[in-house]
Order: sequence, then C-alpha cells, then structure tokens
Amino acid sequence: MSLNQPIKRKSRWPRWARRGLMENVATALIAIGFLMLFQPFALALYTYSFITMLAGTVMFIIVSKFPE
Repeated sequence: MSLNQPIKRKSRWPRWARRGLMENVATALIAIGFLMLFQPFALALYTYSFITMLAGTVMFIIVSKFPE
C-alpha cells in the first residue's frame, strides 16, 4: 500500500473560467463567424463576420493559457 498519493489542489479559478469550457465558447464563436461569412441573406451578418471570427480567435489564444 502506497501512502504517496498525489494531492489534488483546489484551483482558485472559477469553474466557468477554466480552459475546457472557454475553449468551446471560443470555437463556437469562430464557427458562428464562419457561418455569418457564408450566408447569402443579410449584409449586416456578413459585415460583422470577420470581427466575430477575429474575436473568437483572440479569445482562443488567450484562453489556451488558462489552467485546466
């Protein structure tokens, strides 16, 4: 029997700010921007598609530095 088990430390980060959830949100934001870019119906959606994809990409880069 081994007594040297790793101790799990509780993270100070809130659960909503952890990497897994926020990476999924950033990926969804990129996908929404992509869909906005290739839809043929509304010019306003096309206009903001690049900004949406850019925000998702920047968010993904920043969130990838967060702890698990």
